[in-house]
Amino acid sequence: MVSVNLGMLHHVIDHIYGAFVHRTKLTAPFFSRGWGGNQLVHLEAMINQLFPDAVAQNWPPKLIQPMWRTIWETKNACLREGVFRTPCDQQLIDALPPESHNARVAFLMPKSVPPHQMSCVVHLAGTGDHTFHRRLRLGGPLLKENIATMVLESLYYGQRRPILQRGAKLLCVSDLLMLGRVTIEEARSLLYWLEAVEGFGKTGVCGLSMGGVHAAMVGSLHPTPVATFPFLSPHSAVVAFCEGILKHATAWDALREDLAVQQAAMTLEKVRERLRTVLSLTDVTRFPIPKNPEATIFVGATDDGYIPNYSVLELQKAWPGSEVRWVTGGHESSFIFHNNAFRKAIVDGFNRLPTKESFTL
Repeated sequence: MVSVNLGMLHHVIDHIYGAFVHRTKLTAPFFSRGWGGNQLVHLEAMINQLFPDAVAQNWPPKLIQPMWRTIWETKNACLREGVFRTPCDQQLIDALPPESHNARVAFLMPKSVPPHQMSCVVHLAGTGDHTFHRRLRLGGPLLKENIATMVLESLYYGQRRPILQRGAKLLCVSDLLMLGRVTIEEARSLLYWLEAVEGFGKTGVCGLSMGGVHAAMVGSLHPTPVATFPFLSPHSAVVAFCEGILKHATAWDALREDLAVQQAAMTLEKVRERLRTVLSLTDVTRFPIPKNPEATIFVGATDDGYIPNYSVLELQKAWPGSEVRWVTGGHESSFIFHNNAFRKAIVDGFNRLPTKESFTL
């Protein structure tokens, strides 16, 4: 009875936090400016081009050239921050706000061993994670395991946030697809740089919540085996925005008004169905199975108010050989209290990944 009540408490905390943040109108909802017009149409077509599987996994990353500055250095570790031009095609760059053309990364690296004897995990941002700090705290203790941490500042977040956007609430549905597409490009290029330029023996990608969805996509589409760690993540954005707490943070009226320009008799149910159709493009179960699924470890929360348990299991079912672990808690509490479980998953996943002898595309 105590464990049942505790689980219900975690679930209730998620809903209370969600109600305070998303229903009090302290900030604008997601997609307050509608669908995104022609940009959404172009992105839908572009994402569909990621398939079939054979084409997707042979899509080579572009080499980037980050410009680095040292933030601090000790005898055991070094933290650097870098800037690089997003490696996306010019068509995508032209559609981005100017604030987002350059990407920023933080790179925390142990100094005790050479890169070919180390691992490095690229940490992708969850919703609302505008800075490097939370992910650097997650990665810091991994230094003693000879695991470096690279933290990518997401498109539309931090210094890359468009001037008209308030907080983490994306203005258009097309922005969500653009965020995913650009994150995939940038993360794969960072992995390529770590492998081909820095010579890391093992590489991986992780993320919490939305960042975990992107991590799964990157792990699926990278041309060489990487360890993949989606934490507290659904198999699709449909779950988050149409089923979980974030459905209360979605500007349904604005989306309906935008569609009503094309079709007068537009009901709320039709709007929800249209959003489901668009966001189904983010369904990771449609993506290719990673080259080494045994090095994929999902971590879900038992009482997550944002991500239902079935959604976590959908990913494991789609990637035979992967593992699901559970932490006791809700979405918000697990962010705070279960970093050790996330670190343990990262260490174990890298132990299942063979060391790269060389990088070939």
